[in-house]
Amino acid sequence: MIRISLLVLFFVSITINAQNSAIGTNEKLAYTASYNMSGVLTDLAEVTMETSTVKTSKATLLRLKCRAFTYSKWDSFFKIRDLYETYVSPKTLTPYLHNREINEGSYFKNMKYTFSHKTNTVKTVQTKKNNWVEKKTVSIGADTKDIISTLYSIRTFDLTNLSSGTSKIFTILFDREEVKAKVTYLGKETISTALGKKACYKLSMGSATNSKVNGTIWLSADANKIPVYVQFKIPVGTGELKLKSASGLKN
Repeated sequence: MIRISLLVLFFVSITINAQNSAIGTNEKLAYTASYNMSGVLTDLAEVTMETSTVKTSKATLLRLKCRAFTYSKWDSFFKIRDLYETYVSPKTLTPYLHNREINEGSYFKNMKYTFSHKTNTVKTVQTKKNNWVEKKTVSIGADTKDIISTLYSIRTFDLTNLSSGTSKIFTILFDREEVKAKVTYLGKETISTALGKKACYKLSMGSATNSKVNGTIWLSADANKIPVYVQFKIPVGTGELKLKSASGLKN
């Protein structure tokens, strides 16, 4: 079973409190998601990442939205319509609200987080099919984030002075549990992309509890630091994400 929603697990954060100078308020990135089927890399889905400004009665927030959906010709095989979104501080990307809606084949789950950073707690509401609802409050560490704010936070960090082999342990709240992960900086590499040849920062990603590498990401080595290419491993195989378009970049 192909779970495109697992792809986002391989985007990671090196720092928690860096100031955002890379991500604008009207950015849109689109990717082709491919999966290795019987030794052949096959395009199965599209993944989009978008930002927008949302004003509330108390603050102006940045909405980070990620969607994954299979191309129509694959829907009869395994239909995916996934949504991940988080509302964050535009300056620090500190998360306040997170919504994750998984709709894959016959499987449906919705998870909502409301962060309280003063008390280091998160109110969670999980909904499954037939209107089954479960509410639970969980405690988190001061640096814990959801998967989407973590995904974007990597781009706020200054990678220019890192030495190859530098690693960082960080924490993601996923399915109400804190997951320890590790990212390692591997140096710079120039690759061909939809935006032309790009010098990139290359990072490997995996669990903090073992040495297994689950994926590799290439970020453009410029002020935007957008993910231009990702290789990933999941329990049922391997695949990749390739950038196909980018608009509304901040720099």
